[in-house]
Amino acid sequence: MTASLDRNSLLALVGPTAVGKTALSLHLAERLDGEIVSADSRLLYRGMDVGTAKPTPKERARVPHHLIDIAAPDETVGLAEFQEQAYAAIDDIHARDKLPLLVGGTGQYVRAVVEGWRIPRVSPDYDLRAELEAQAEREGAGALHDWLARLDPVAARRIHPHNVRRIVRALEVCTVTGRPISEQQGKRPPPYRILQIGLTMEREALYARADRRTEAMMDAGLAGEVRQLVEAGYRWELPAMSGLGYVQFKPHFEEEMSLEEVAVEIKGATHSFIRRQYNWFSLDDPAIRWFDVTETTAAKIEAVVREWLGKQGANQ
Repeated sequence: MTASLDRNSLLALVGPTAVGKTALSLHLAERLDGEIVSADSRLLYRGMDVGTAKPTPKERARVPHHLIDIAAPDETVGLAEFQEQAYAAIDDIHARDKLPLLVGGTGQYVRAVVEGWRIPRVSPDYDLRAELEAQAEREGAGALHDWLARLDPVAARRIHPHNVRRIVRALEVCTVTGRPISEQQGKRPPPYRILQIGLTMEREALYARADRRTEAMMDAGLAGEVRQLVEAGYRWELPAMSGLGYVQFKPHFEEEMSLEEVAVEIKGATHSFIRRQYNWFSLDDPAIRWFDVTETTAAKIEAVVREWLGKQGANQ
């Protein structure tokens, strides 16, 4: 590799679920002497393999992966902790003259790294969250948003009045630290030269592709994986268990829904998830160079990355 360039180069590979990020990341990492840093919140958890489309042991043997299987399903990895571990992994990869590839569809995780978000290091207070969420149920999200507007008008202007999760987090930080969350946020760009590659495809075709993946997961034993987690004592309320592909099984285990109906629910939830991902990764974002996977090849994307790196030859 060209050390003068690659010692601070970071390639980010982003896009919605099921679009093909894993396959391309393996191709690029093998061809460009790289290692993969996962930016997918669902890959953090051990024992959650099928439902998260986690890279297989064979794939992980091909290319070193970081930030996968680092927590039990009942542990919490906050955004600040993820960012800290991601920077550590990237710097370690640089120190070995390799190219780090930040790969994932969790927009908050990717942007926290590439934009250098300053994140309040406040551990979750689940009792306080439950209390605030109960208040939102009783009085409506608007009541919480009004309270936040009094405590931190800057944050209130940034957060949609119906976004209960973000309102609760802002109130949590204000309550625990005694300071507005807006005063503790901001950006400090990391010392990397960054190229963001985005993968996309026509929306209905992507939905169909995601549906086929859901069916493959069901055939691969997803229901059994979820049962093992439930029998191990992991509660549905946990962030890991309340995620896509897992919480949809709750009615089934309560004998209220068939596996066929669960699959339908997962497909619908996945479509919604894809729409949210496109809110994080906008096709109009000038920081992302987009490629339609139905109109380009891995080789063409590799050529773009090689040009950016200033590298010549197929296997240097």
